[in-house]
Amino acid sequence: MVVTIGKTYKHFKGKEYKVLLIARDSETLEDVVVYEALYGDHIIWARPYSLFTSLVDKEKYPNADQKYRFEQVN
Repeated sequence: MVVTIGKTYKHFKGKEYKVLLIARDSETLEDVVVYEALYGDHIIWARPYSLFTSLVDKEKYPNADQKYRFEQVN
């Protein structure tokens, strides 16, 4: 899965977020997705790229409709 800057993604729990940029963690050199909540106070979040694109844990969330934690909606 490739994350695209400027696109909107839906979290498997239902809320939408806009990807602002892909950054690099200065300690681990791991890519990090920086994204904005498209609800409430529009908080800016950051999550490791590998977690942003990870599969939903179907054992923990058996009723989740999505395959991935975040899926592009536009």
